[in-house]
Parts: sequence; C-alpha cells; structure tokens
Amino acid sequence: MSRDVGMEVFGEAAPYLRKSEKERIEAQNQPFDAKTYCFVADPEVEYTRGKIKAAQDGKITVETEDGRTVAVKPDDVYAMNPPKFDRVEDVAMLTHLH
Repeated sequence: MSRDVGMEVFGEAAPYLRKSEKERIEAQNQPFDAKTYCFVADPEVEYTRGKIKAAQDGKITVETEDGRTVAVKPDDVYAMNPPKFDRVEDVAMLTHLH
C-alpha cells in the first residue's frame, strides 16, 4: 500500500525528490531507444549518460551527453531506464538496477 506524502515535509529537498507534473509529462514524451541509450563509466562523475554509436572489434563507441566520444568494453556499458523513471519513488518499477 503506498501513501501519497505531501512534499512539504521534505522542505528544501522536495524539488530533488519528485518531478513536477510538467517534467513528468515531458519525460514521458522524450524519444528513447533502450538499445542505444546507456550509462558508461566516467572518471570525473562516476557514470554519464550516452548513446551507442557503433560496436566493433570488441569495443563499443559511445557519444556521451557532454559531446565526448569514448570507446569502452561491452562490460562497461550499462542499460538505462527510460527518462519517465527519473526520480521514481518506487524502485520496484525500474527495469534496470545498478
């Protein structure tokens, strides 16, 4: 059973815990291809979002969200949940847990 908790109890942290209705609608309408969108390891920020551009010779070429192109081993590419699941309150709804 889930309870709808008023976000005011979270004070200043509230905007980081739940998307606004507008943000949720925008996320649901974003194009998303589960076969190409991914996360890759990044030495500066742990992991960064990316899009698979090519796969050859045991390497996957990924274009990161900040415009860099990196070549990584297949084991270093992690599946991404669709944007509609960003800040989801129940992780049981997620397809991929990392």
